[in-house]
Parts: sequence; structure tokens; C-alpha cells
Amino acid sequence: MSYRVHIIGGGLAGSEAAWQLARRGIRVRLSEMRGTGERSPAHQGDGLAELVCSNSFRSDDDASNAVGLLHHEMRRCDSLVMAAAEVAKVPAGSALAVDRDVFSREVECRLAALPSLEIVRERIDVLPMDGLTVVATGPLTAESLAQSIGAATGAESLAFFDAIAPIVHRDSIDLDIAWMAARWDKGGKDYINCPMDKQQYLAFHDGLLAGEKTVFKEWESNTPYFEGCMPIEVMASRGVDTLRFGPMKPVGLDNPHAASPEFPNGRWPYAVVQLRQDNALGTLWNMVGFQTKLKHAEQVRLFRTIPGLENAEFARLGGLHRNTFLNSPRLLDRRLRLKSAPHIRFAGQITGCEGYVESAAVGLLAGLMAADELTGLEWSPPPRTTALGALLSHITGDADAETYQPMNVNFGLFPPPDAQVKKKQRKQAYTDRAKADFGEWLAERVLLPA
Repeated sequence: MSYRVHIIGGGLAGSEAAWQLARRGIRVRLSEMRGTGERSPAHQGDGLAELVCSNSFRSDDDASNAVGLLHHEMRRCDSLVMAAAEVAKVPAGSALAVDRDVFSREVECRLAALPSLEIVRERIDVLPMDGLTVVATGPLTAESLAQSIGAATGAESLAFFDAIAPIVHRDSIDLDIAWMAARWDKGGKDYINCPMDKQQYLAFHDGLLAGEKTVFKEWESNTPYFEGCMPIEVMASRGVDTLRFGPMKPVGLDNPHAASPEFPNGRWPYAVVQLRQDNALGTLWNMVGFQTKLKHAEQVRLFRTIPGLENAEFARLGGLHRNTFLNSPRLLDRRLRLKSAPHIRFAGQITGCEGYVESAAVGLLAGLMAADELTGLEWSPPPRTTALGALLSHITGDADAETYQPMNVNFGLFPPPDAQVKKKQRKQAYTDRAKADFGEWLAERVLLPA
């Protein structure tokens, strides 16, 4: 099949871009390296849109949370990723989490059913010299293509480290010690909670600091961590209470086993390790916030000191990989096109957005931009007051190129609401304004070919 758009990379961004184009009848070739016998260091399978780190798309609250608002806007744009997430959803309180295998299969099945889309398992080593192209190879772009991108941009890509959290088999968790609840009972009993008293927490904190870690290669030694996916031992090094105010905060978690002699300190733990369901069967649970660069043997030894995880069996241990991204504010125009080669667009995490949802959102935008370009329509970006518009604006010029770092969507990227809005009402003001403005923008697009 001949094609009008070549998409390189079958992750969340590439899959979403392909969906937005092909469902409009535009012929697309989607090239994915996995399936050829090659994989990135972080991938475990060959399915499209594989989730390599957490299984969570974070908050689904579109009334007071920026990422929940992004979910809302993507759903209104007929997002493939959001539709597949709904099919693959598992309990996670007010968050949206998925069975990662069901999610990947759903994305691939829906894409395979599109007659104008061709999915090809092939490795692309160089950027195409012509033809409309979307590069969505993610933060682990193959070395040969990364070198080609470097040559085209005339600047070295930035880099940071991303860490992966361990996954535990549900039947190896001791629920005579742990219990199921969400903080303040929001979302029902969706998390497994492993409580620690002060002495246990301090010993665990010391173990994180003393544990043997992965040794960096010389060329990696100055690569920074991304603040939103910090290894737990790095957080621990910032202060003895950092974890208790972060992923191990016990606030709002009332221990139902408190009357037992094993818990002499009463109802409220000093710290809590939470686990979130990772698959639809409920057999695998992800250790929330426990991204780590500890060596595997150290992880097993130390994590089995957590009350309730003494006999834990791990389906996957934590890991660390190096992510790369472009200095997009300097290199890309407002339509995600490479300034030095405007037939090439970039999408997803390689642009410097961070997070599954943000990656897919930029893929969605790249697909809409390419569709408008091919049909001769003038691209009109979503307003900066919306989640999609704020994220796009940040990537393509609003961020300071000198200090550019990966960024999740957040209300700090939005223009502030009216100064008269009270502090407690500001989040609602952001989302109310965004929904109104997004509705107007989308209404104009309804008149376009779909």
C-alpha cells in the first residue's frame, strides 16, 4: 500500500497519531522496530503501545486535576489511547490504571482494523529525506536513528534517567498485616497498604541508602534524573522524612488491624507502602512510587523487610534506563515540525513531555496537524487555556530552551485564572474555563472532514 504519512514508532504517541490519521481515510505506514527481533532495553514484548513503567494514567478527575482534564479533552477527540484504557481499566481509586496486556492488545486490534493503515515491523535507521513523517520513537530511540536525528537537528539531545517500579504477585502478600483501602476511603478498597512503625521505617530508610545500586557508565555520570520519576533511594537521600511526605505518606489510612498485638502504635501507621493493581485479574500489584536503581538482589532482600511483603514474589523487579529528548522549544516550530526539515514532525516523549497520557496527547495533536496539512486546512491550535493547548505551547516555545526539562501537564502551564478567584476555587476555575474554551475549539473542527 502506498502511503501519505510515515509514522516511525508504535508506542502510545505513534499509535495515537496513526489512529487520528487513518480513521480519516489517510493512508499511513506505521513502522515499529519491535517484532523484528530487536527491542529497547525497557520493553518486554512486541505489542504496540506497551506500557514499560507504571500501569497508571494517573488522576481521572477532570474537575480539579490537570491530567484528568487532559483525559477529558482526549476523549472528546476520539482518542484511541483513552478508549483502549477504558476497556483495560482496573480498580485504582480516583486514578485511571489499566491491565497493560489488555491495553496493548486493544490498541493493536483497533489499529489493525483500519483499512488505510499498514503496520510494518521494521527498523528505520535514518530520517526520511522527504515525505510527511511523524517520528514517535520515544525516549529510547535506537542508536542509529538517534544519530540521524542528531545530525538533522545540529544539536545534541538532552538526556535523563527514568526508573521502573517492581511488580509483586498478589498471592504472596500477607493481608493479615497489610489491608486494602484508598486514602480517606476515596475510590474504595483499591490499594494494598503495608504499614510501618517508626522503627521499621527508619531501618528501611537506612537500607535504601546503604543498598548496592546500579553503577553508571562514564558517559552517563552527569545525566540528571527526571523529578517526576525519581528512584526511591534518591528521594530517601534528600532527607529522612522525604518518603513519608511522598509515596509512603500514611495520611488518611486507618489500619483495621490496629487492635492486634503486632501494631502497638494504634490506628495510624508512621509510614505506608502502597501497591496498586496492575492487571485485570488482580494477580499482579505495582509498588507505587518505588522506582529504583537498586540491584535486583538488594531489592528482594530490602523489600521483603516491608511488613506484609516478607514472602513477596516479584513478577518484575525495578530497573533504570536512560531517556533522551529533544530541546523542542529550540528545534521545533509551533506545529511540532523540525525547523531544519519541516516535512518531519516529532511526537511523544522524545519532544520532552513526560507521562503516558502526555505522550499520547502530543501524538494526537501531531496526527490532527498532519491531517489538516494534507487536506489543505489551516491548523488552528487548541487554546492555551486547555490542557492540550497548554502542553503544546510549553513544548513548542513557551518553555525556556536553556533550562528545558521533561514536564507533566500541570496547571502551572496554563494562563492563570481571574485574580478575583479564591485559592480554593482555582482548580475548578481552570477546568471550567478549559472545558468551555475546548468545546468552542472542537465545535469548529466538527465541520471538518472526519
